[in-house]
Amino acid sequence: MEHPVITKMQVIPVAGYDSMLMTLSGAHAPCFTRNLVILTDSLNHTGIGEIHGGDYTCDCLNFVRPLVEGQPIAAYRQILQKIHKLARHEPTDDGEGIQTLDISKLKFVVKSEWAIECAMLDLIGQYLGVPMCQLLGEGQQRREVEMLGYLFYVSDKAKTPAGEMQYLDESGNPDPWFRLRREEILTPERIVEEAQAVQEKYGFRNFKLKGGVLTGQEEMDALRALKKAFPDARINIDPNGAWSLAEAVELCKGMHDVITYVEDPCGPEAGFSGREIMREFKNATQFQVATNMIATDWRQFYHTVSLNACDIILADPHFWGFDGTIRMSQLLDSWGLTWGVHSNNHFDITMAAFAQVGAAAVGTPAPLDTHWIWQDGQNLLDDTPQIRNGRLQVPDAPGLGVHLNMDRVMAANALYRKLPSHDRDDAKAMQYLIPGWKYDHKKPCLVR
Repeated sequence: MEHPVITKMQVIPVAGYDSMLMTLSGAHAPCFTRNLVILTDSLNHTGIGEIHGGDYTCDCLNFVRPLVEGQPIAAYRQILQKIHKLARHEPTDDGEGIQTLDISKLKFVVKSEWAIECAMLDLIGQYLGVPMCQLLGEGQQRREVEMLGYLFYVSDKAKTPAGEMQYLDESGNPDPWFRLRREEILTPERIVEEAQAVQEKYGFRNFKLKGGVLTGQEEMDALRALKKAFPDARINIDPNGAWSLAEAVELCKGMHDVITYVEDPCGPEAGFSGREIMREFKNATQFQVATNMIATDWRQFYHTVSLNACDIILADPHFWGFDGTIRMSQLLDSWGLTWGVHSNNHFDITMAAFAQVGAAAVGTPAPLDTHWIWQDGQNLLDDTPQIRNGRLQVPDAPGLGVHLNMDRVMAANALYRKLPSHDRDDAKAMQYLIPGWKYDHKKPCLVR
């Protein structure tokens, strides 16, 4: 029997609504963008993938379409190999990655071809009649994947002009979490309320707070409040390297009974890389350290591990690819380290992908990140994987195990086309909170 052939590759940019989430890089805009890859094969199967948004990534995907169409699905490794060889070096890509959370460089860290890899594995799984996770690494390891509740500070969207920054209003939504996620959340009490709402809806038993927003001490107060409210939960924080080494060490003193791990507490300083500084933080505090900033490719990963700078690598498949992500889990497990997944704003296609890689990862993964709780309700799938009791359910159906709703996809595409810009800009909304605000990777975004 001949292998199915890819007859069509579609690249559809889409947008969805977001809250005014706060990070070191500023305030999230009212909308986020993503790119979808839809492959159709000669058996009329459809394979799907989701990746970083913006025109650069969209153009990269369209550029390699001739390398994909007309090829047998079984040749997916060769197809990816050709794409890698054809990849062009952008003059603005200095190789630094996102050590300092420069959002403009994220598009170089996220590789567009991984959306193609996802869609091809989806097709292969459908052809063979097995879930995608059975095609990765050593095959399926688990039927559900532990997730964490990703908590954010949220600013008041009413401080931005309604005609220019149209954040979604869910004040009339009957779902308590859907209402709360669009409101201002800037105090420890409100952070606890946020955690209680997502625990009630999704059953999370673990939480991570996105830091780099208020002073380090205020964020520690929020962690203490969370631990008091959820004494059995694992509580983590990710300030995206906002703290100096000295500040990070001082803040984390006496916090071992509160914090399980610290993600990227500090970054490059005094002529030393983020990897060297993180090693010094570990030495000084004996905390477990996670990262998605200082190890975003295999060369960076080598130096990170050589320095013993991290215990947990958050190997996002949008950074590493699906094969690479599972290979990372195998290495980390063999070396006594821990694998996990980082997240950006995403649709439920990425949720399905997280379910598959989480199911195939060996060892004992850290609870996986997801932004989905902030986008939930904007489903592009007819059968979105669900988070129950804090665990993401792995679909049993072949491939990704999910099906696109094209009406919703095209509605999301229509929203995308209405946007004045398709690239992420966290500085724009900040101007209404702090006039003249500029990004500084060593200053929390609301500390000026």
